[in-house]
Amino acid sequence: MSRFRSLKYRLITLVSLVGLAFGLGLPATTPAAAASLTQITGFGTNPTGLAMHLYVPNNVRANPPVLLALHGCQGSGPYLYSSTDFASLADQYGFLVIYPSTPGASCWDVSSDQALTRNGGSDPVGLMSMITYVEQRYGGNPDAVYVTGQSSGAMMTDVMLADYPDVFRAGAAFMGVPYRCFYTGSVRGWNSDCAQGRVSRTPQQWGSLVRDSAHPGYTGPRPRVQLWYGTADTILNHNNLGEQIKQWTDVLGVSQTPSATDSPAVNWTRTRYGNSSGTTQVEAYSLAGLGHELPVKGTTMAARAISFMGLDAGSPGGGTTGALRAVDSGKCLTDTDQALGTQQQVHACNGGANQTWTRTASNQLTVTVGGSTLCLDANAKGTANGTKVVVWSCNGQPNQQWQVNANGTVTGVQSGLCLDVAGLATADGTPVQLWSCSGGRNQQWTLG
Repeated sequence: MSRFRSLKYRLITLVSLVGLAFGLGLPATTPAAAASLTQITGFGTNPTGLAMHLYVPNNVRANPPVLLALHGCQGSGPYLYSSTDFASLADQYGFLVIYPSTPGASCWDVSSDQALTRNGGSDPVGLMSMITYVEQRYGGNPDAVYVTGQSSGAMMTDVMLADYPDVFRAGAAFMGVPYRCFYTGSVRGWNSDCAQGRVSRTPQQWGSLVRDSAHPGYTGPRPRVQLWYGTADTILNHNNLGEQIKQWTDVLGVSQTPSATDSPAVNWTRTRYGNSSGTTQVEAYSLAGLGHELPVKGTTMAARAISFMGLDAGSPGGGTTGALRAVDSGKCLTDTDQALGTQQQVHACNGGANQTWTRTASNQLTVTVGGSTLCLDANAKGTANGTKVVVWSCNGQPNQQWQVNANGTVTGVQSGLCLDVAGLATADGTPVQLWSCSGGRNQQWTLG
């Protein structure tokens, strides 16, 4: 068996194993959802015969953003729809998701001269036709187009960001490689040196490939990039994470030295690379012990990608989904049992769903556990010092609206009071309440 076929066989085998371990296999029926996946034909120029499926949530917002979601080798658009959380996030935030498929469940063409050049042909041209079709027929917002993908789809994410920087605002690549790393000169070629992490260049060299090859002469703004990798990936080597960081930090003109490093979940390392105004341009996640299996359904991975890209209607700088961390204690706001009326507490941060909060377009702070979403709530609409901060069914009332302020405070819209860790305490189980804003460290929070 050739090395190319052997690697692809290993990929097929791993996909099967991951499906058993993580529930990522093709289900017999589509998951319960507010809407269904629809196949679309005749969407425009399509040189490689790609198939197109579109997910339109029932609560789609006006002038909706568009997410292009790209499967890995041996996958398909419907498989990615059923095995990831992007559709359920679209239900929550009202954006459109395009799920393309390659012919014969093949890998994406990220290796030919046609694919690696703007409007050069091959798969990217068909993908652009899908985006244009959705903008014209479904009112998709041309100023809010995003791309994500896993494995070969992550490689294509990098290619689309390089070829069409004026189309995409941001992208999230799960287990990809730098643009042009997989080059072979042939359509759908396999580059073993790149896959195994043996291709290394300087940031300037990687950046020049994007500037000089993908869209020569382009001088406009570039999309922000989020990158994900497991350290135990045996299909695409973890070294490719560092090479992607080098490429995109150079392209986006930011330092290769992180502006921030943290651990938002157990065994996760996140590095951020910001510009002079503090906006994160490149964000990278390295997940210790995980293999070729990202994003894992039922975790916060897809939600963090959505938040980084701004599809949750948060700020373009990202950071609107994640732990709400008390600065004084370093502990996280925790919903201990999901019961209505439960007063919230701080506990040691563990990256769990009950410590993952999302700031919505309506200024709510929501937590989702076991498919149930509740809102942070000022108990009984209280406006006095000591009012309990609880979780309750989301109802849009002012006592469930919060301002996350630049000075680190979180204030209730109705009361104007600050989210406060009671008694300046730092122990696990300390309750959280409303209190007059004092500037104290027990009223300082970070979200993300």
